[in-house]
Amino acid sequence: MRLQEIKLVNFRKHLDLTFAPGEGINLIYGQNGSGKTNILEAVHYCSLSRGLNRSLDKECLNFSADYFLLKSRFLDDRDIELSVKVSYSGKTDKKIVVNGEELNKFSQLIGRVPCITFSPAELVVVTGSPQERRRFVDNALSQTDKRYLEDLLQYRRVVQQRNSLLSMMHDEGLDRDSLAVWSEKLSLLAASIMTARTEFLFILLEYFRPLYENFGLDEIPGFSYRSTIGKFGPDVSGEEIIETMMHRFRDIETQELVRKQTLIGPHRDDIMFQLNNVEVKKYASQGQLRTFFIALKLALHKYVLEVTGERPLFLLDDLFSELDRKRAESVIQQLESSGQSIITSTERLQMETLHATSINDMITT
Repeated sequence: MRLQEIKLVNFRKHLDLTFAPGEGINLIYGQNGSGKTNILEAVHYCSLSRGLNRSLDKECLNFSADYFLLKSRFLDDRDIELSVKVSYSGKTDKKIVVNGEELNKFSQLIGRVPCITFSPAELVVVTGSPQERRRFVDNALSQTDKRYLEDLLQYRRVVQQRNSLLSMMHDEGLDRDSLAVWSEKLSLLAASIMTARTEFLFILLEYFRPLYENFGLDEIPGFSYRSTIGKFGPDVSGEEIIETMMHRFRDIETQELVRKQTLIGPHRDDIMFQLNNVEVKKYASQGQLRTFFIALKLALHKYVLEVTGERPLFLLDDLFSELDRKRAESVIQQLESSGQSIITSTERLQMETLHATSINDMITT
């Protein structure tokens, strides 16, 4: 997938800017605060329907405007063009139009423009809460597996409905039959989600290991899935997951009634990233953490390509900060065979394979 052109109107710092990257590795360089990341965020909107690092739509409005407009053209690996237009106004809310047709659901855009991002803020995937790691896995699978996305959205709705029932049962008395129905629905969806997540992690690790070794590090990396239902691995069947969850729901019914929350399931699971069998966030230096995360994103690129047959677009914000020259060159070498990449940096790096553009040279007002 290649971005042909994107036009930003009243988006963040840019009242009117057009960016047309070339194939291969594109570098946008300039001072901090000059609007480099804004361009990546605009591409992210046109790929995944939302802002980079979970920014709110209203936060992306230029301070002097009451709407923003993004118009983009992409070309897939079969040379089929795709146009995406995103508009937002505080009065009319967000609209997304693909090839001239407005989408009924924003989720319909997911997977149409495969896109992988890297930004310093995303390091919380490795260092932060379980929610960040779940989001990483969910975002990756949602771009490559429509069934997973549908199951995940349905699972979230069932959790909300089950929590509402737990709240009413606490206040108005028990209704165990209704609770059992919702518990079974949740268990069926949970089995599908958990199975997909473990399969994904197993495949991703196979891509990750050689990439991590290419950075000259000799630690042995590993991924593992930590489930709230107890011991869980790729050899556990969907039927076993359902049976175990239903049994656990009966065991913790009193706790759930008191807390008015669903206490087990994929929405509370975690993914462990390890080096030499020790959690990365407890062991690694800042440099190792950044290298680990870059390798994770490179592995994800290979996974998406393998599953979809389409090279995803790479958006890498402030990639080279805290990377020494050797590791920076190693990353660039990996990106050379990864399709189109757009990188931001405060400095213009002198590397032959980079197509460099100063943010100041772009047409902007």
